Amino acid sequence: MGSERMEMRKRQMSVQQESAAGGTAPAQQGQPGQANPRGSNACCFCWCCCCSCSWNEDRDDRNRKASYDVKEGTADCEDCPKPTLEEVRSWGQSFDKLMCCPAGRNSFRQFLRTEFSEENMLFWLACEEFCKETNKSAIEEKARVIYEDYISILSPKEVSLDSRVREAINRNMLEPTSHTFDDAQLQIYTLMQRDSYPRYMNSPAYKNLLNTLSEQSPES
Repeated sequence: MGSERMEMRKRQMSVQQESAAGGTAPAQQGQPGQANPRGSNACCFCWCCCCSCSWNEDRDDRNRKASYDVKEGTADCEDCPKPTLEEVRSWGQSFDKLMCCPAGRNSFRQFLRTEFSEENMLFWLACEEFCKETNKSAIEEKARVIYEDYISILSPKEVSLDSRVREAINRNMLEPTSHTFDDAQLQIYTLMQRDSYPRYMNSPAYKNLLNTLSEQSPES
């Protein structure tokens, strides 16, 4: 009887071990198969819920790189020598002369910042760099960055464009070229010329700069 009990005990223990092994094996086999559904769901949610995933991280990396290429030179004021009295006087002759002078663009940009419209100058400068690009892949990447930064209605730096120009950009973004933003750049240039430039010429910023240089000039 004792030996029979021992045999039964051994068989029970064996069955339990086999059951335990059988219960874990499917789970281990199922893990690789489960990874894809989770990854697939995450990617689906990325498009509508903006959750974090590798696709978003890769996109952010590309955005940062492209933003650096397009805007690094315009993130701060341009490097340029101090303007001369003759240059500052020429700014009052025409908006074109102001915008052709790096020091003039810097001074005007600082004025735009006080009016909370610096994005107009930033967009114009970004377009100036963009139109020089010749590499097709770089054009597509930089066009997307400019669009997201200054054209998209979701951007805090969106510039003011009429519906005709905006619709043309939306069409051209399917196959962007270095001329994709030409009409928009011209419209923003005209807006700054008609709206902000006259106020800048009458601002203390311009008058003080002109007076300071006049006092320092040997002619005075």
